[in-house]
Amino acid sequence: MKGRLALLGFVFGSVLICASGPAAFAQSPEHMAKPGVQAGYKPPRTSDGHPDLSGVWTNASTTSLERPKEYGERLVLTDQELAKIEGETVARNARQNARTSAELQNNWKAIGLKPDTLDECRSGSTGAACGYNAFWTDPGDLVMRVNGKARTSHITYPADGRMPKRVTGAARVAGAESSEASGGAGRDSNPEERGLGERCIYMSGPSGPVMTDTLYNNNYQFVQTGHHFAIWVEMIHEMRIVRMNEKHRADGVRPWGGDSIGWWEGDSLVVETQGYHPQQSVRGGGPNLKLTERFTRVAPQRIHYAFHVEDPETWAEPWGGDYEFAAVKGHVYEFGCHEGNYGLTNILSGGRSADQVKITAGK
Repeated sequence: MKGRLALLGFVFGSVLICASGPAAFAQSPEHMAKPGVQAGYKPPRTSDGHPDLSGVWTNASTTSLERPKEYGERLVLTDQELAKIEGETVARNARQNARTSAELQNNWKAIGLKPDTLDECRSGSTGAACGYNAFWTDPGDLVMRVNGKARTSHITYPADGRMPKRVTGAARVAGAESSEASGGAGRDSNPEERGLGERCIYMSGPSGPVMTDTLYNNNYQFVQTGHHFAIWVEMIHEMRIVRMNEKHRADGVRPWGGDSIGWWEGDSLVVETQGYHPQQSVRGGGPNLKLTERFTRVAPQRIHYAFHVEDPETWAEPWGGDYEFAAVKGHVYEFGCHEGNYGLTNILSGGRSADQVKITAGK
């Protein structure tokens, strides 16, 4: 823990290259989702008078970013739909957490040859497509509530809860699937040719743009000072640093995760991020995508999170929505990405075996 605090101190104390002088901020987009503050609630405040957002939080839920089409423009679930969804989750968890049956223990070789049709990884995948069994996953068991209402999606606009249509001819950023050492050889030639997520270097996911829950590790630690706001993501131990009351950097550098600046609008922290790395896949957006986020404490254990994405070169209209973080007791733990994981080793050793077969066949 001491090492982590030292890391935060180092980050905050580092010199960042940016345009000098305080920023003259525009207001956050007016049609961003508004928070519903609990009646009579007064947030704790830091020494400079702003709401204290620090702590460990989670956005784990069974609600997806985009709305399933069957709900149309309906944002809120009925009580019956909510009971069915969460009831099925409870039943699935009970099945997946049950002791292995004697039949399976005694006949596992024969049973293992049959197709696996159960959702054992809690992601919708089954059988060979399921990379993890239920023991390793923790996507959340409850539907996301916002101001007490169960949601059908995190996106609230456009009205159908889905990303808008793409502009004709808009290019898609492929993302950094390969990397600096890629020279056109097979993807089993060396580790550097594998995707960055596989190599535990970077994953464009939970931290954004638009922070969303994933299959596991949906915990975040917020660290707040007068000059910085840090978002420490449990997944891939990623850190996003927001520079408060500054302008966007003007040195031409486009870092992974973009350049984030922040300011306060009343009791809401507003964060604006742009200038993403050109190889970063930003939910299909282009290099000039801009993300605006707003964090507001609305109850002792809840933070309202609103997001707004605009990229006229990619989408026909802006899109956005909201959800609520819930407080977590405990700490964000180190993400041991490759501990006990033999996938990359097996890919590379399989490649060497294939090389040997070719060599032998050529003799």
